[in-house]
Amino acid sequence: MTALAIGIGLVIGALVGLLGGGGSILAVPALVYLAGQDLQQAVATSLLVVGITSVVAVLPRLRERQISWRIGLLFGSAGAVTAFAGAAVNRVLPEAVTLSLFAALMVGAGVRLLQDKAATGTACTVDDGRVNWRRCLPRTLAGGLVVGFLTGLLGVGGGFLIIPVLVLALGLSMPTAIGTSLVVVAINSAAGFTAHAGEATLDVPVTVAFTAAAVVSAVAAGRLGARVDTDRLRRWFAWLVLVVAAVIATRLLVDLLT
Repeated sequence: MTALAIGIGLVIGALVGLLGGGGSILAVPALVYLAGQDLQQAVATSLLVVGITSVVAVLPRLRERQISWRIGLLFGSAGAVTAFAGAAVNRVLPEAVTLSLFAALMVGAGVRLLQDKAATGTACTVDDGRVNWRRCLPRTLAGGLVVGFLTGLLGVGGGFLIIPVLVLALGLSMPTAIGTSLVVVAINSAAGFTAHAGEATLDVPVTVAFTAAAVVSAVAAGRLGARVDTDRLRRWFAWLVLVVAAVIATRLLVDLLT
């Protein structure tokens, strides 16, 4: 089980380091179906591991100044509030319903990632590069509130949702969106883990192995990120997300019929 956790951690860390998120959308089903954890334990473990990994992954981007700190902190703070509401809803929903929502969200994310790259938005930018808060603030807060709720409900850090919002709605460049997303994911994961911490007991050896592997992988991936074709990687990740969603849907259908 520890070896399996290390393998999962290496994959999750690489995704977080390269894409600024996306790890938790695979971590939860991997922990449920491969590691045999129940949903509450998988959600809490995923949030802890992805949160720590995001903090580590943001460090290489500090030198490149690829983080919009004010947008990231506002987005993350708004999400921290609604993460507790999402966790409250999670406690009353049947596990099958939660996993069905998770699979549906994965399909939506996968399809979105496969779409051709759209034009960058301009909501937050003006000619001299300063932030136009009159247009940017409402979108930043709205995006943060929605992603934070999904973080608490489904145990996802939300990077695969945050980056499209930062690029298409707020107008950040892709490198800055990835760095800013790591800040938001760290904040959202911390809030989501706090909301779920009392509901599940962590498997300490698995969690430590998972976290260590993810951190090492995230650091290595972050250093390689500048030399990787991110569009190709995004497409590969999209297909992987869709395959995992299909596996979850199949398992749920089999459980329903048996």
